[in-house]
Amino acid sequence: MSTLYVEPFSGISGNMFIGALLDLGASYAYLQEELQKLALGEYKLVYEKADKCGIHATHFDVELPQHTHGHKHEEENVHHEHHQCTHEQELASELEHECHDHVPHHEHRNLQDIITIIEGSGLQSDIKEKAGKIFTELAKAEAKVHGKTIQEIHFHEVGAIDTIIDVVGSLLLLEDLHINKIYVGTIQTGYGFVHCAHGLMPIPAPATAELLKELPNYKGKMEKELITPTGAVLMHTLAKPLAEKPLDFHPDKIGYGAGTWDLPIPNVLRLYLDRKKQTTKEIATAQNSLVVGECNIDDSTGEVLAHALNLVMEAGALDAWFTPIIMKKGRPGEKFSFLCTKDSVEKIEAAVFTNTSTLGIRYTEVTRTVLERKIITVRVENFSIQVKCGYYQGRIVNIAPEYADCLAAAKAGEQSLKTIMSLATNAARKELNECV
Repeated sequence: MSTLYVEPFSGISGNMFIGALLDLGASYAYLQEELQKLALGEYKLVYEKADKCGIHATHFDVELPQHTHGHKHEEENVHHEHHQCTHEQELASELEHECHDHVPHHEHRNLQDIITIIEGSGLQSDIKEKAGKIFTELAKAEAKVHGKTIQEIHFHEVGAIDTIIDVVGSLLLLEDLHINKIYVGTIQTGYGFVHCAHGLMPIPAPATAELLKELPNYKGKMEKELITPTGAVLMHTLAKPLAEKPLDFHPDKIGYGAGTWDLPIPNVLRLYLDRKKQTTKEIATAQNSLVVGECNIDDSTGEVLAHALNLVMEAGALDAWFTPIIMKKGRPGEKFSFLCTKDSVEKIEAAVFTNTSTLGIRYTEVTRTVLERKIITVRVENFSIQVKCGYYQGRIVNIAPEYADCLAAAKAGEQSLKTIMSLATNAARKELNECV
């Protein structure tokens, strides 16, 4: 697994992040193939080299019919002159800037519409889950600054398509590079104001500023909007703030993603990639060293406990469960247990203490042995099903179709869930040419 350090000395946007990941060697063909699983209609991806003040960088963009400016900042500059709003802010709610009154009859999508698009795709389940969380964080920021609920926040159709590609594309390329940890340095935001429907808006825009609260940032000397809502929400959701690279961080590759502003400084995002070559012992230790947390609860309802379990899983637990027990004074209760890495303890602990009545959690360090895993995609009844395959000493010993994919296929088709799961298992076994 690899570690990434993000150095946004010239700001950050979604397309700059993707460009830098491609510059590090992530697969553009893989990105294209996976994005086709999203029902986004017609669009064109731009993948090219660019020179920024002498730095050779990779430029990524999305072009849509009749909106071929994509994320291009030069044309955003024209956009500022005539409509006083950057294009990527179209992805933010119409409440944020309302800059598209000049384009009548734009379709709008709320958060649930976008999550439905993502969930209905053939993407891997973990990509769907992470993308949903990122859009939810963006909607929360917009809702907070406008005093609305997250479902009242609407995204312009054009901006939403661009942003879905930026968010999902970033997750896909991070997966392709096997990046499991991201740090972000101090972000230059730019400064000044932009004119929008609400009047003058400060840089960074209100929702962007909300997402930046816990990230190191400074305005710098560029009177430009250098950080977009997408760039902010990606760092807010995926990265840990760290002003300097970790002491044990030794990058073996550096990538540059090009923006399209022409600035006195290079308009690029710089990424450092540290691909540590771990020994077999180190890999085994990292995989096997886990923590089990437990607490006994006898004064909560089933609804409260079920909600707490879901929140603990969202906080990073690898597994969580309840065990019926008899507590002191003969009271029936539940032992709430969760399995996690040491890095996840603090976040999970907060979820447990905030959402249950327990007064304490006890921990036990454990080790585990895991099968080598591989995920493949099979077609069943014209539906894409993700299948997880487990290997022991090089031999496949387990095939498990993704439940959510099978359920969606069963609901949309004429076959039962158990039939879909059986067909998916057989299709995977045939593709692998193996027998469990």
